[in-house]
Amino acid sequence: MPTPARIHVAHALHEVFGEGGRVPDIWDRDLGEDAHLAQALLGLCLRRWGRLQAWVKPKLKDPDRGVPLGTRVVLAMGLTQLAWLPGVSDHAAVNESVDLAANRDLGFLPHKGLVNALLRRAAKDRAALAAELDALPAALDRSPAAERALLAALTPHHAKAELEALWTRLQQPPRPDFRLLRGEAPEGLLAEAGIPGCLCLQEGASFPRSWLESSGGIVQDRSSQALLAYAWDRPVTRILDACAAPGGKTTTLALRHAGAAITALEVQPKRAARLRQTLEQRGVEARVIQADAAEWLEGNEATFDLILLDAPCSGSGTLQKHPEWPWLKHDDLPRLAGLQRRLLTAATNRLAPGGLLIYAVCSWLPEECVSHREWLEHARRDLRPAEVWPAAMGSAQDAAGGVTAFFRPHPLRWTGEGFQGFAVRRD
Repeated sequence: MPTPARIHVAHALHEVFGEGGRVPDIWDRDLGEDAHLAQALLGLCLRRWGRLQAWVKPKLKDPDRGVPLGTRVVLAMGLTQLAWLPGVSDHAAVNESVDLAANRDLGFLPHKGLVNALLRRAAKDRAALAAELDALPAALDRSPAAERALLAALTPHHAKAELEALWTRLQQPPRPDFRLLRGEAPEGLLAEAGIPGCLCLQEGASFPRSWLESSGGIVQDRSSQALLAYAWDRPVTRILDACAAPGGKTTTLALRHAGAAITALEVQPKRAARLRQTLEQRGVEARVIQADAAEWLEGNEATFDLILLDAPCSGSGTLQKHPEWPWLKHDDLPRLAGLQRRLLTAATNRLAPGGLLIYAVCSWLPEECVSHREWLEHARRDLRPAEVWPAAMGSAQDAAGGVTAFFRPHPLRWTGEGFQGFAVRRD
């Protein structure tokens, strides 16, 4: 019988390739120590899905005939274990894959013999299998959506020729970054130069779980931290975090502007409840409102000295953390861009004179940031670009006098997530 780890991986792959859905955040919650195997197996299957399918196809009796998803999933899992997970025995990699093939929900019983034959043949020389798979073109593992995201990331920096280098970097599982909230950092965490409070995990250091549970710090990507390391010397007494969950940026805003009244919006009831709990545990005072941000902004007359709009987006900048992203459906971009424009319109209407608005998305696509920035320049003559970040946080064309109002770090010189953002101030 397949282990729970392999069953969880198979379910996650069916979710991505069968339903077009993301891998749930808590997909491996109940696996205990087996979670390490499951995470490695799922990550490799997603990052190398294209080449795994390409390896199998010519070995089929009828290569042009469609292969059931259950068979593709089971073979990908078995080949991945044989090629790249040396700690897994031949027996476990082959036999448990064959058992998965016989599972009514996860495999395809008529192909049980096919799975057995292909994997036993591959297991005879695992090094040769790995070499064959590694020699296949990396482009097989990229969907058209991934190609477009990579080009969008590189184009502002005149670096389109570096596409393969960027793709290679993004195939390495990310290392977590942290933000110090109070006290001293535990052993194994080092301060990140240039970003106050940002900590990175040393190679080989243990994950600081007890420190996080004690609210001494939080997990927070360095792009988020750099975005909020803006330079702003005007008074800030009223803050709005328009899309606040899970609460990391709200926490950072509270640390930066002690004593300011913070309003945090979140549309989903469960996430809003979790946001309240998280902020209370961290000692952050904020008014959490469960509401649709656009509707709330449009129906409210309150104004704010500082507004953070980290808008819902495609997530194209999270390729490294979410290797399933290339394989998802991406047909909702027009809807997202329309929602972003509506939120931005409503938020700018609530910005007080002399106030600062920061707009951000974890995306590289121009229609989710650049287009809105250009539109805003013409639509709102009372708003001006606010150069609040060091020039290194933007492209060469964005920088002036050592600072920039456009946040988009070079994707090959910056190891954080793919964020874009811009800052405007109201006269």
